[in-house]
Amino acid sequence: MKDTNVTVNLPKKQEDHPVAMLVQIASRYNSRIYMASGTRKVNAKSIMGMMALGLNNGVELNVSADGNDEDEALSAITGYLAGTIEESA
Repeated sequence: MKDTNVTVNLPKKQEDHPVAMLVQIASRYNSRIYMASGTRKVNAKSIMGMMALGLNNGVELNVSADGNDEDEALSAITGYLAGTIEESA
């Protein structure tokens, strides 16, 4: 299991549907992936959980992954959230 912190910094054009895109990215991986903010921890593959968590710019999140592709999952998710990797629907 690995985890890291990331500050959400989505470019303006990605702010329209960040939760749906993040769930799509997380769903590409076999690992169990969770995101936490404060005391709230949710499954990153759950659209309802992610909607409850929210993805506002400037918020710091802890992202954890556990599984055979955890490194790739963390890299893709943190890259998207930090605005360094652009994804398309």
